[in-house]
Amino acid sequence: MHHFHYRDGTLHAEDVSLADIAAEVGTPFYCYSRATLERHYTVFADAFKGTDTLICYSVKANSNIAVIKTLADLGSGADIVSEGELRRAIKAGVPANKIVFSGVGKQARELKLALETGIYQFNVESEPELELLSQVATSLNKEAAIALRVNPDVDARTHEKITTGKAENKFGISWKQAPRVYARAAQLPGIKIAGIDVHIGSQLTDLAPFEAAFTRVAGMVAELRQAGHEITRLDLGGGLGIPYRGTNDVPPPPTDYAAMVKKTVGHLGCQLMFEPGRMIAGNAGILVVGVVYEKQGDDRSFLIVDGAMNDLIRPTLYDAYHEVLPVHEAAIEAPCRNYDIVGPICETGDYFAKARNLAPQQPGDLLALMSAGAYGAVQASTYNTRPLVPEIMVDGTQFAVIRPRPTYDEMLDQDRLPDWLAS
Repeated sequence: MHHFHYRDGTLHAEDVSLADIAAEVGTPFYCYSRATLERHYTVFADAFKGTDTLICYSVKANSNIAVIKTLADLGSGADIVSEGELRRAIKAGVPANKIVFSGVGKQARELKLALETGIYQFNVESEPELELLSQVATSLNKEAAIALRVNPDVDARTHEKITTGKAENKFGISWKQAPRVYARAAQLPGIKIAGIDVHIGSQLTDLAPFEAAFTRVAGMVAELRQAGHEITRLDLGGGLGIPYRGTNDVPPPPTDYAAMVKKTVGHLGCQLMFEPGRMIAGNAGILVVGVVYEKQGDDRSFLIVDGAMNDLIRPTLYDAYHEVLPVHEAAIEAPCRNYDIVGPICETGDYFAKARNLAPQQPGDLLALMSAGAYGAVQASTYNTRPLVPEIMVDGTQFAVIRPRPTYDEMLDQDRLPDWLAS
């Protein structure tokens, strides 16, 4: 599942002690395992061997250029949702013809850059976007290959904030309206219909919602082809979950997912495209924090650590669970205590975990928050003027800082005084 393990009582990332990294770069910090990234990509890709597939890693999950390049070197494309992510993918070495542009709010300048870059496909999310893309493509004398993102109105049975395929969600075009919008797309200059796109949510641990959505898509392919549209690509999105609670919530393996995909749409003769993000990056990264204080309340104990909600917002944003492991393994006979693990920010929502059984911790001890490689560093902020957390990548016995912690001077220098306050 991942390459974080204890060795001689100390938690390691591959062959590097996390305590050694902490001693050099300080805490908090994110740490990614190259071997885990590569393993997760390969396991997913191998499940579709012998099938015409294009895997486009979802950059929003973890957009560090070193992470993207690690996957690009294995043949991965990129699913992007902004100009910034497009630029990151290109800088990381992702070929333009393996880049897919998703997202509900693409602007004219972003469409222009993507067309000039020569990306593979636009996943169009609305009729106004379709019209704008036609205008921009025509102005550049280019043709944009598109798939309409269809909203199948399928409940992904995941957290409401990461469900994307229900009728009330902002994403995509209603499957009921899609035939009419495809007819309009066929009339527009600069537009080439290539396929259908669907994405129903994130962190799915059950194949049934996928199967319901893909079955609906298969019916649409038949209907659209009968109407004269050439449908050669199916972008089936991402969303396959990861185990956040060890062996207690294990999602289906990629082989089972692939078997379901082949059963529902494999007969259509389309190129199959996928946008895995969390499944590749999630368990490949951890957040390491240092204990500042132990504090005893009336009915609970608190471990106050130097990381905070601005470093990893998933627990307070999604009520997300992250396993917490001490970097230095406690003795078997050590008594455990129930702790709420909280940060220094002046928000009640500033917590990582509640009611966790851990051996007593002392100031300076290190804790690892597991499965933090996806939607961790990418959602970090500088709230309370706290520097962004550095990111580390480990490769066997070596590690490198792949995003440094900014200094306070660098942070403060980003502000500018107006002339009337400069004196």
